[in-house]
Amino acid sequence: MKEKQIAEEILRGVGGSENVNSLVHCATRLRFKLKDSGEADKEFLRQHPDVLSVVESGGQFQVVIGSSVADVYQEISSMGDFHEESSKSPSDTQTTIMSRLFEFISGSFSPLIPALAGSGMIKALLTILTFAGALSEESGTYALLSAASNAVFYFLPIFLGVTISIQLKANPYVGGVIGAALFEPTYTTLMESGETTGFLGIPVVLADYSTSVFPIFIAIGIYAFLERYLKLFIMKDLQLFMVPMLALMIMLPLTVILFGPFGTYVGGSISSGAWWLIETSGFVAGILLGGLQAFLVVFGLHWGITPITLDNLSTRGGDPIEALFACSVFAQLGIAAGVFLRARHRKNLRALAGSTSLTGLLSGVTEPILYGIILRYKRVIPLLIIAGAAGGVINGTAGTQMTAYVFHNIFSIPAYSPMLTHIISISVSFITGTALVTLFGFESKKQRNEDELEKAAHEPVEAAATVQSSIKQELVSAPVSGFIKELSDVGDPVFSSGAMGPGLAIVPASHEIRAPFNGVVTAVFPTKHAVGLTSSEGTELLIHVGINTVKLEGKYFENCFEKGDNISAGDLLIRFDHDAVKAEDYDTTTPVIVTNVGDEQRLYETNETNVTTGNPFFTIVS
Repeated sequence: MKEKQIAEEILRGVGGSENVNSLVHCATRLRFKLKDSGEADKEFLRQHPDVLSVVESGGQFQVVIGSSVADVYQEISSMGDFHEESSKSPSDTQTTIMSRLFEFISGSFSPLIPALAGSGMIKALLTILTFAGALSEESGTYALLSAASNAVFYFLPIFLGVTISIQLKANPYVGGVIGAALFEPTYTTLMESGETTGFLGIPVVLADYSTSVFPIFIAIGIYAFLERYLKLFIMKDLQLFMVPMLALMIMLPLTVILFGPFGTYVGGSISSGAWWLIETSGFVAGILLGGLQAFLVVFGLHWGITPITLDNLSTRGGDPIEALFACSVFAQLGIAAGVFLRARHRKNLRALAGSTSLTGLLSGVTEPILYGIILRYKRVIPLLIIAGAAGGVINGTAGTQMTAYVFHNIFSIPAYSPMLTHIISISVSFITGTALVTLFGFESKKQRNEDELEKAAHEPVEAAATVQSSIKQELVSAPVSGFIKELSDVGDPVFSSGAMGPGLAIVPASHEIRAPFNGVVTAVFPTKHAVGLTSSEGTELLIHVGINTVKLEGKYFENCFEKGDNISAGDLLIRFDHDAVKAEDYDTTTPVIVTNVGDEQRLYETNETNVTTGNPFFTIVS
């Protein structure tokens, strides 16, 4: 199973199971808390064909792998219990209180993302159907679908009671019961007879805690401390019933007397602050939130805004923050579209830009654009900010709000009000992003003769290497003899999409992989089917022998090097049994990928159909 192999290699890359304190995941990334982040092999992970990026933020070691994250997470989880932290990691002592807070909030919401997103999309679908007259709000069909869309939000304190307890290493089911007690009919019927009641003579202000967020965060935080305290003084044989019994007897009254009102006040204050900024100057708020949202995503901090969003939705009926964030999402889509149009002679980059923009448009997940394009070609970062701010100003000035929790994509447009203003806003961000990249390009190299370089892109490697003698050039030789394939024709989307970087592939006609340049071995794969190299000029190369050959676990492969070895062009790197690999029904196509092509570099490929080991393969020009 591919996910199992990926999981094993990622776990090995983060320093093994013994180096993992805890693990959660969100929509696209695995979020590790490591005992020692220095034990992680970042270079190995970054060159892994199924890893988009590695980010360290908020005390977390984040491995971005895209849409297969849930399956890989399950495989890693099956290899050990990573939910309990056995000791305090060095990184824990180095992170700020704010970083830990964002990490805590993000970890609490991450398991709920599929339920929140799915429920929100049902709300958007109901809006479309009722607006089109295809479904009546009085019908049973509407009522049942509405119940499906509302349940996770209405009972959110219960779900958060579970996930927060897991974060704090307390009993999650007792945490869930604390949240559920706020919905028990005996309590809720008290609100029908008045706004207050009493507990042991103490006045209690009654409140509706459905869809609330902040009260349960405070309550479970105290409960986790109380549970550990009770276990110190209660005999082990009695803890099974005494600890949860006393915890519930203490926590529920405290929650409705103290934590609930206080949490509601805290949440209301934070929400009011956000509203104040937007109402004071929607123009400024649109520039800040619309222009800078992408940077929250890069560091994995965007989920820290979710409590404010949900509080706005429950108490005010709409949230303006996410309406501004949506402009940044569509600005990123515009950047990808602009790169697609601009990169006329770069098939791999066009494939990456096209596939990631389509994915973002349909799902609202833009991490592949951020890591595959925007962070690689840093010249587009100011263009992204301008495009996001352009649409954000429109939504901010008009007071556009998101009325249901949804991901920002074309299907969720009905969840914003006023809808027409939102359509104009995201269209402006998308068009601005596309236009800016088309006009100004995405590469920062100035004084480059574009016409001459584009012409050279269609000529043999030797011709490209002679273009503009003032430009730095590096020749990469063919590591194996065989038939040349375009990356877009490789039967693995990780390579064919260009997500790993540009390059070519070879269908081998020999059994040996040899060094394509002088340099050093920087990544060694335990399964022996691939190698990461860095040339003396700084080019980082991944040679991956075969498609899915990782499943062979090193069978038929022999490494002739170790990590850190210096190599010269032509040195033997890998010896493999070509016929045996094919006999087991594996494709031996070997992608050769440049993983660090910068925004001032171009790759010119040979136009030959066959190549011999050591002959020119492609040239990197900068």
